[in-house]
Amino acid sequence: MLIEILGSGCPRCFETERRARQAVKQAGIEAEVTHVTDVRALAGRGVLATPAVALDGRIALSGSLPSVRELVTLFINHLAAAERAAGPDDPSTVVDG
Repeated sequence: MLIEILGSGCPRCFETERRARQAVKQAGIEAEVTHVTDVRALAGRGVLATPAVALDGRIALSGSLPSVRELVTLFINHLAAAERAAGPDDPSTVVDG
C-alpha cells in the first residue's frame, strides 16, 4: 500500500506523517509512506485542506490531524476493501496477520 501525506510541510503535516509511520508499525502492515509537499502537486490532486492522507492514490482524509488509532483503522479497512475487490484468487492482496 502507498500512503501519501499531502501537505505543505507544516508541523501538522509532519505530525501526520509521524503518526502514519507509527500506525503502519502498530497494524503490522507493509506500506510505503511518502510526504508530498509540492503545492502544484497538491492542487492537482484537489487537496484544499491539509494535512491530507491518500491511500493508493485516493484521498482518504483531509483537513484534520488523525490519531494513530484512526489511521490504523483506516489502513486496515483500506486493505480489507482492496482484498475484497480483488477476490480470493489474487495473491497480491493477501495480508499476513
